[in-house]
Amino acid sequence: MNPRNQSNLLYDRACQVIPSGIYGHMAPGAGLPTDFPLYCQSADGCRFTDVDGKEWYDFMCGFGAVLHGYKNPSVEQAVEAQREWGGVFNQPSSLMVELAEKLVSQIDFADWAVFAKNGSDLTSWALRVSREQSGREYVVKAKGAYHGVDAWCDPGLGGRISSDRSHILEFEWNDSEQLESLFKKYSGKIASVILTPYHHPSFAPSVLPDASFWGTVENLCRTYETALILDDVRCGWRLDDMGSHHYFGFTPDLTVYSKALGNGYAISACVGTEKFRDAASDVFLTGSSWNDAYAMAASMASLNLSIEKRVASSVMTKGRYFCSEFEKLANQFEIPLQMTGVSSMPYPWIDGDDDLYQIQALCKVAASNGLFFHPYHNWFISNAMNQSDIDTVLGLSKKTFESFSESFSRSKR
Repeated sequence: MNPRNQSNLLYDRACQVIPSGIYGHMAPGAGLPTDFPLYCQSADGCRFTDVDGKEWYDFMCGFGAVLHGYKNPSVEQAVEAQREWGGVFNQPSSLMVELAEKLVSQIDFADWAVFAKNGSDLTSWALRVSREQSGREYVVKAKGAYHGVDAWCDPGLGGRISSDRSHILEFEWNDSEQLESLFKKYSGKIASVILTPYHHPSFAPSVLPDASFWGTVENLCRTYETALILDDVRCGWRLDDMGSHHYFGFTPDLTVYSKALGNGYAISACVGTEKFRDAASDVFLTGSSWNDAYAMAASMASLNLSIEKRVASSVMTKGRYFCSEFEKLANQFEIPLQMTGVSSMPYPWIDGDDDLYQIQALCKVAASNGLFFHPYHNWFISNAMNQSDIDTVLGLSKKTFESFSESFSRSKR
């Protein structure tokens, strides 16, 4: 029997009723279509099981949405307690107020908070808030940065028209001079700069900010009275329990969170300073299920866990050990691999592998050993992963490198 029989049958059915069958970043072609599972059946802790019954050590964590591990007891108990009362009503529940108060008290610069379901909902909304507050049109972003699925920033081409990006300016990450030149050229016209805490593009190594980068960005934004928007959707709660701006030492005006905020429950939040409160009130924001009390209960529990267990520090420490040992294994087999970015969400880069063929081959072998390593996207460390799990993964990684090194050596001859 085909080991992916159920996955393939489901996918065939999906293609009859869903455009592309599976779409977006989870589409088969966005990963390893013949090696990755197409559908999941269940998950627990740091592992998931696909519909064909194969268990995987998970290094994607729902593409970053699961920080404390699948089915975390504290999070699930909070959701179950809320089920007695209900989830979506005509009006918000009291949890909306409590969660906003929690974020404002935990994030040093925040004076208010609003909620939605996805990161894209609020990165686009934050841009509109900056335009409403300033009366300006232009927005600056880093080249190659992903901020969501809306036309001003999405990585695709379908359905887009030229005007969608007519007021979006770009500069190379860490190129402060190029950024300053944009401010001078468009002086008095830039509403906001939107950036991730560090550069984590797909299909390329992650790049940390230079020592002076964030200070320069913040100074330029203050000098030109431009809003500094931090897209902390992917990094939030994985670098610092107070927010990634705290880790890198700067102060944004608006920050968007999602992914790990609800530990797998769909929710996003934008927090901001008093200066932007009136504009935030004037830019329309709503959704039928955006006040979902279940997701807010999960978020309250997730935030409490992060503080009580110092989770950001924990996943960074676990990540440092894993990344260090993983690089040692690569070096042992003479593979020039480096784990780029921060240790809690690293991206592996093999020197000279600009076409990504080698990392694809490595991840294919890893998949045969039950390791869900993505070849194009940064990985994530789950706090449910303990030392025994990591050591088991490293043992399977050694087995992976042993097999991969033979083909790698042949390709270099």
